[in-house]
Amino acid sequence: MKKEYLELTRLIERLHRRFLDLLRAELNRLGIRDINSVQALLLANIGRDEIAVRDLVERGYYQGSNVSYNIKKLAEMGYLEHERSAHDRRSVSVRLTDRALNIVDQIRQLEHRIAEQLGTQDVGTVEIDTICQSLRRVERTWQDYVHYGRM
Repeated sequence: MKKEYLELTRLIERLHRRFLDLLRAELNRLGIRDINSVQALLLANIGRDEIAVRDLVERGYYQGSNVSYNIKKLAEMGYLEHERSAHDRRSVSVRLTDRALNIVDQIRQLEHRIAEQLGTQDVGTVEIDTICQSLRRVERTWQDYVHYGRM
């Protein structure tokens, strides 16, 4: 089990990097050169919602300084609109502009094409569901360790 667990942690890291590579390749294919793959993923994670920046950090998507930098850059380039909360001036909410929504739609189309391709490679829904369930258990275990210490 120890060997398999170590392989799993390495695979998770590699898959994340490969997914960023995939996004970078799609951005290049679309002729989008002013944002990077991390910023495109940030846009996709925001999606069609208006979301508080702290919620992006709390959900575990990004580190605080990383998300602040990227949100500032994306707003400067016209991909995000942001505003401070009327009730808590420290809280900033963001939403995508039409320009950003177009990119998110392109990313969603890419995800659908890849899902279809996986389906033709005999990777079934049940198999993917099992993988997702296992990864969620790993995530919960890691999260519990971070919050509560040793198991």
